[in-house]
Amino acid sequence: MKRAFRAWAACLLAAFSVATHAEEACEPSRWGPDDEIGNANLITPESVLAAASLVRTGKTYSLGIVVDETTPAFPPRALTLQVVQPNQQEGRAAFPNMTYNDDVFQGWFGIGPQIDGLGHLGAAGGMYYNCNDAKDFAFLTGLTKLGIEKIPPLVARGVLLDMAGHFGVEHMESGQFFTVEDVQAVEEKQGTPVRKGDVVLFHTGWTDAKLEAEPDVWVATQPGQSEEVAQYMASKEVVAVGADTWGLDVVPPPDPNRPFQGHVILLKENGIYILETMNTGPLVRDGAFEFLFVLGQAKVRGAVQMIINPIAIR
Repeated sequence: MKRAFRAWAACLLAAFSVATHAEEACEPSRWGPDDEIGNANLITPESVLAAASLVRTGKTYSLGIVVDETTPAFPPRALTLQVVQPNQQEGRAAFPNMTYNDDVFQGWFGIGPQIDGLGHLGAAGGMYYNCNDAKDFAFLTGLTKLGIEKIPPLVARGVLLDMAGHFGVEHMESGQFFTVEDVQAVEEKQGTPVRKGDVVLFHTGWTDAKLEAEPDVWVATQPGQSEEVAQYMASKEVVAVGADTWGLDVVPPPDPNRPFQGHVILLKENGIYILETMNTGPLVRDGAFEFLFVLGQAKVRGAVQMIINPIAIR
């Protein structure tokens, strides 16, 4: 993890030391000054019915992975779990007819499979989605705007784009990025054009190949999207973009002064959610490139991220 921390310290220093005029500017939401959910506004009863029509076999896929205290994460994130038996020490019974266990979770919500809410990342100067300034809404006790609890159920057409397959490999390499041309080629090959209101997932093979075999490598670097791909996804008006990597954007970035710029483009500039460490391998193996995507995250008031287990249904 020391290797990962050094790599991320360098990225973070670069991110906070460089702020372009475009990053400091803000674009008001097309849904008005009170909008806190961004492109989730595109989900309507009509779009949900259309997405539900994709279900043909009833087969379900868990898009989350199992996490525990050994799961590598962006430093200094960590978690611990303790199972306790309240009021049952030394053989005491809490109730005459039963015993029970409870659990105590201490950790960061940005570990493993997760959704990045619109309050997670903004520009270097502190400007977030819909012209919200961090000093006005981001507090130690939680966000007063753009919190994870504001996100409605995400039910949409899901599209999986097999980028590893496009390059003819089991997994893409660290620092390897895909371009708009690559994405468009996969859309055409699979017959799955990205449409307005979609949830788009990229398969790189990175987590299947590295998470267990080389966890320190997995968390220190990754293949991913270029900035231009993030702009392309925004032009398609998707609801969320994700991948089977821990951070979606390519690491290290081609320009060391612009780490995670795809996050800025999607979250801050366009109100598009980010899904990380998605379990896309089973979908690829089944050729399930189009499906019903369903997510209802825990509603912890003021949180910026959440561990999730979305479901894909064919």
